[in-house]
This record gives sequence, structure tokens and C-alpha cells, in this order.
Amino acid sequence: MSLHRRPLRVLAMPAALAVSVLAACSPGGAEARVEPPPPPPSDVAGFCAALHEELPETVAGLARTRTEPESDLTASWGGSAIVLRCGIAQPPRMRDPKQEGVHVNGVAWMLEKLGDDGFRFTTGMRLAYTEVRVDKEHATDAGMLVGLSTAIAATVPEGISSY
Repeated sequence: MSLHRRPLRVLAMPAALAVSVLAACSPGGAEARVEPPPPPPSDVAGFCAALHEELPETVAGLARTRTEPESDLTASWGGSAIVLRCGIAQPPRMRDPKQEGVHVNGVAWMLEKLGDDGFRFTTGMRLAYTEVRVDKEHATDAGMLVGLSTAIAATVPEGISSY
């Protein structure tokens, strides 16, 4: 059974996977090195581009940071404290019927605790999967999902992505 039929559950995640694609911010926190996901199908890329335009300027009190390379598939706040990647492939763990998570402003989020004490939140029940990685300092406040959920609900239609 998939995420689309059951609630989500918090899981542990090996540290190696937690840091595999997200790098630390550059000196001064003026930008964050964020590797975009592989190019998604054109419909998914369109949803991500719309989301990119609607993302809030601040999340958890952190200002939006320029990402390097620049991409409609990525965003960050506070350097690499909070990093978003849109258009990812469906995470294999999302197919696990024992997953649990939270719903915020109409958006379902799968939660994964990372080895560095941060969290990865991944949307479900949307036509484009979006992940948000939060460092351990900011992982204590799930309220940061409110603005992100509002933007996702406005730009990424509900449904089950085949990607």
C-alpha cells in the first residue's frame, strides 16, 4: 500500500543518505549548494516552476537564499538550514504501508529522521513530489511547513504522481 492510502510514520534514516545530495552553504550564507534532482517529466517540471514562484521569502524566520546552481527545482532558506527540492522521484519508503507523517494546510508530509538529527519531509498525494531537508537546529519546529504547504497546495495539484 502506498502513502496515498495510509497515514505516514516517522522513520530513522542513515546519515549517509541524509547528506548525499545537499551540501553546506557557502561562506557568508549568501547561497547554498543544492544539487537539483534529475530532470523530471515536463508536467512535473511545470508544477515545480509554479511552486518556485510561490515559495515564501522566509521560512522559520530564515530568509530565502540563492541556490547554486540556480534551478526552478530547488530553493533554500538560511543557507542550507532548510533546503527544498521539487520534482524528485517517488521515494521507495513512500510505498511502505507503515509510513506515518503529518498533514499541514492540506498537504501530506512523510517524515524521516536523519542521522544528523535533522529531518527530511516529503510530500505525498501530489502530482509532483517535493522534499524539504531541515537541519537539526530548525527541525524542532514543524511550523515551518505551514508556508511551504500553502505554496504547494496552491501550485501542485492533488493526485498520485507516476514519477
